[in-house]
Amino acid sequence: MSQTSQLQTMDVTARRREARTVIASSYLGSTIEYYDFLLYATAAAVVFPKVFFSGLDDWVGVVAAYGTFAAGYVARPLGGIIFGHFGDRVGRKAMLIVSMAVMGVASTLIGVIPDASVAGPWGAVLLVLLRVFQGIAVGGEWGGAALMALEHSESGRRGFAASFVNAGAPSGAVLGTLIMGAFAALPNEQFLSWGWRVPFLLSFVLLIVGMFVRLKVSESPIFKAAIEQEKRARTVEDPKEAAPAAGRPVPARRDIPLLQVLRRPRTLIFTMLAGAAGFALQVVMATFSVTFTVSKGADRQGVLYAFAAASLISIAFVVLGGRLSDRLGRRPVMIGGLVLFILYLMPMFQLLSSNNIFLIFVAFTIGLMIHSTLFGPMAAFVSEQFATTSRYTGASLGYQLATLLGAGFTPGIVAQIFKDSGQNTGSVALYLAGMSVVSIVFILLTREPKNNDLESTRP
Repeated sequence: MSQTSQLQTMDVTARRREARTVIASSYLGSTIEYYDFLLYATAAAVVFPKVFFSGLDDWVGVVAAYGTFAAGYVARPLGGIIFGHFGDRVGRKAMLIVSMAVMGVASTLIGVIPDASVAGPWGAVLLVLLRVFQGIAVGGEWGGAALMALEHSESGRRGFAASFVNAGAPSGAVLGTLIMGAFAALPNEQFLSWGWRVPFLLSFVLLIVGMFVRLKVSESPIFKAAIEQEKRARTVEDPKEAAPAAGRPVPARRDIPLLQVLRRPRTLIFTMLAGAAGFALQVVMATFSVTFTVSKGADRQGVLYAFAAASLISIAFVVLGGRLSDRLGRRPVMIGGLVLFILYLMPMFQLLSSNNIFLIFVAFTIGLMIHSTLFGPMAAFVSEQFATTSRYTGASLGYQLATLLGAGFTPGIVAQIFKDSGQNTGSVALYLAGMSVVSIVFILLTREPKNNDLESTRP
């Protein structure tokens, strides 16, 4: 082998090694972020109605707690815009570090909020405020983590690489549910008094671990190359220079990333609607389904552990979904997942109402496996729709608007539908099926992005 060939082989090997490091970092960081964000979902299902809304009717308290849960989703698009802007201007890595710090601090502080007996309604106000900061943080985290994995990877493996970021969601759910489940074993009075707080306080420990890993990864090579290309291509004469130096090229001012995205609103709107149902199904599994199952008489701790075990199994299916999308395309895999979930909704609720922990585990497992095949390709599907110099903003905003539309208000809406229909799960299933059909239509209307050129500075 010639020296040139050896150097090329070494260069490819080094790039692949770096890509693996970045993917691992994105997965770990996403797991930590979603531990914090989805831990709130578990607490909203089993703790907050009794701690912060204890004077209300049971299902009214559940709806109110889900209202505070929705605040995080309302804030996520704002986080996408803020972190996306600086991520497209400054770089992906710096924003990932800031987003993790915001999430870790907000989650830790949730663990020290006084309950309604001490702070009255102010406890709920503080809860909403910190939930907003959680939303801003995760709104910035996802885009940066997805793009770091995507932009470090080779063509043909992007769906697989980016799927590890979405695999962080069930991984975080497993970690959060296991820890909350462990403290749910306490006597009910102790659990509601202080036990539920410990998992939130542990966020600070995870923050330190995450920061250590994040600081070691390198910036996205595609982003760096795109900035250099843009500086070379877009130059103007410097009017301040005198005759001999006149004509010296200097970089022109770049467009604001958000404006670049809004010039193509069709892409943003279609991406949002295509992804909405996936988040609705995800959040219903994590919140309403848990509350519904416990209300049918199942043991609270057993339900939490069943959901954690099912989430653990689903992690592999998230990555499998991403890998399948590299071969078959993002759209066929996502549509297949939605169709299967529509067919499964009624059997799922029947299993969840069985009051049998094994059948409940089966219900969660099948549901999350189906959802994971949809969820796995989504990171690549959304990110590949946008140009490099506005990709952080576009991908973050599209993804977070999808979460707001699909997940932000869905637990509260579903709980209200369930209550108003005389606790009829058929009405809930019909609502979720309708959302799924809408997403299928917009996935079909959105272009297949699998073979898009990520290095282009134009969409």
